[in-house]
Amino acid sequence: MLIGCPKEIKPQEFRTGLTPRAAAEAIAHGHSVIVEAGTGVGAGFPDEDYRAAGAQVVDTATEVFDRAELIVKVKEPQAGERAMLREGQVLFTYLHLAPDRAQTADLLQSGVTAIAYETVTDAAGRLPLLAPMSEVAGKLAPQTGAWTLQKANGGRGVLLGGVPGVGPAQVVVIGGGVVGTQGARVAAGMGADVTVLDTSLPRLRQLDDLFRSEFRTGYASAARTGEMVAEADMVIGAVLVPGAAAPKVVSKDMLATMKPGAALVDVAIDQGGCFETSRATTHQDPVYEEDGIMHYCVANMPGAVPRSSTLALGNATLPFLLALADKGWRQACEDDPHLLDGLNTHAGHLTCYPVGRAQEIDVLSPHLALKL
Repeated sequence: MLIGCPKEIKPQEFRTGLTPRAAAEAIAHGHSVIVEAGTGVGAGFPDEDYRAAGAQVVDTATEVFDRAELIVKVKEPQAGERAMLREGQVLFTYLHLAPDRAQTADLLQSGVTAIAYETVTDAAGRLPLLAPMSEVAGKLAPQTGAWTLQKANGGRGVLLGGVPGVGPAQVVVIGGGVVGTQGARVAAGMGADVTVLDTSLPRLRQLDDLFRSEFRTGYASAARTGEMVAEADMVIGAVLVPGAAAPKVVSKDMLATMKPGAALVDVAIDQGGCFETSRATTHQDPVYEEDGIMHYCVANMPGAVPRSSTLALGNATLPFLLALADKGWRQACEDDPHLLDGLNTHAGHLTCYPVGRAQEIDVLSPHLALKL
């Protein structure tokens, strides 16, 4: 199979969907690889590394999309990229379709077979291709929140860890999954007073058993969430419903109860955001103020550390990439129901139920899509 990797074009996105090591592995399996010139430079992989691995480096993304049978990326295809997709081609990347009607419509019109990293599952019901970037984003969230809290950036001017005689910042993390756990650990390590809220009692018990000395836990009822948000210097939104739009757990009305200059960090922004007042921002212009509250809502947070992010993502995606190339997408998905969970579109049909519910679009069963 001919595998192609174009250079990412989303603003300030420096990751790449294919490392030279992954390219070499695919070539060792008998496949061919083409990459757009400069695709790995932002992550520290020059074109020479790809050539040394046996890949062909081409000048334009157009050539990659025209020739490749399997397109591997990091971020969702932008409008110009979607126009180059075609039926019979396989796209393997993050999609985050639920809040993105324009992208959904374009993928359906193209007929491409699109497999989304964020909806691939494992035997335990986890999301193995989302987890590495969730870990990165979770660890970045307190760092970016601490920067947002600085007065020069519009924040309260509060030091996360405090100093002797001055208490630490109050940090509330909403969501006890991968993002929330990593965010809480880093914030606590920076000296903040941290509370993690979640609606799953088993998860709260697990967090309490593992991290009792590092941070507190609480049940995320609407009333308790409102109380904690009002007291917080920083709120990290780490709520995820796999494949679906993120629920709004902090309302606009709650902002009026918050301390002026407090920081909201919405890690769920890729799925539409979990704060009612969130809108996507970029690394170039990451923060905006609304009702006196500073919002950090960068939609590709792991892109800030592209070397670490690319290596972590590549480690997770490589086995699935090889399965798709070695077997073809149908056989790979038939053999692995967890990979089949990643199927979002095929031949003009939507095949992901959470996206269908979010956008009120009819969904074709993924199992039926295998027969088309």
